[in-house]
Amino acid sequence: MPDLAAALAGDARADRVVPPSGFTAHLTQFTAAAMAFLAVFALALSLAAGRLADHWDEAMARTATVRLSAPEGQMAAQTEAVLEVLRTTPGIASARTIPDEEQRALLAPWFGPDLPVDTLPLPRLIEITETAAGMDADALRFRLAGEAPGAVLDDHTRWRRPLIEAAGRLRLLGWLSIGLIGAAMAAMIALSAHAALAANARVIEVLRLVGARDAFIARAFVRRFTRRALEGAAAGTALGMLALALLPRADAAAGVLAGLGFRGADWLVPLLLPPIAAAVALVATRVTAMRVLKGIT
Repeated sequence: MPDLAAALAGDARADRVVPPSGFTAHLTQFTAAAMAFLAVFALALSLAAGRLADHWDEAMARTATVRLSAPEGQMAAQTEAVLEVLRTTPGIASARTIPDEEQRALLAPWFGPDLPVDTLPLPRLIEITETAAGMDADALRFRLAGEAPGAVLDDHTRWRRPLIEAAGRLRLLGWLSIGLIGAAMAAMIALSAHAALAANARVIEVLRLVGARDAFIARAFVRRFTRRALEGAAAGTALGMLALALLPRADAAAGVLAGLGFRGADWLVPLLLPPIAAAVALVATRVTAMRVLKGIT
């Protein structure tokens, strides 16, 4: 960051080259503020997606379900046989039969609350909680096939993997959005710098006549636009963080949008946006200034 600190410190003599106000000043500050505001939400989305992926992975990694289908007269015996197999299987911490009330609650979103569970040939569900070491799913399937042929083990792999992949892609989309926001801000600041340089073409010609070098002239524009970007990004970041703080609180399991926001030390991450915006402005302005100054004869 030495270049950034030097650009912000600047040169009092060089500052007089750039007019202290004008549409480029307001455009640069507004662009930096708007882009920083959007970047805060993109960052919050990315972090929320990461938390959601971790939550799903943790919640589903140590659970499994046995689905048992059997004739009415054999359901109780086969349920007890399955529970006995599960009690003697290494890696299983607990196993319980899901009662009809819970099955009705699970099916209510699709079939309504008045589903007659007692009269439907629904399979018996047994919930498994694994230990930290985990169980051998293939070995358990072989044992269940011998003891209770109607039992099917679902270790949630086919459900967990797509969910985690979707959350991971959403997190990647958030970071990609931040990159695009930075690129858009760099382009807008470059256009503002180009306009300011073009508007001061006569002043630049006079400065050259009295011996000013292009590096000296460019420093004035770099400092002014870097400071404007820093000020605008700081304001946009503050507004974005305030907007997120005012959002209703929700558990991470409720979903990405419901859990959108920062948690704990995550609130420190957006504070990096203003210096990053200033660095982007520094590079964009410096490149633009040197290119335009070469074209001014």
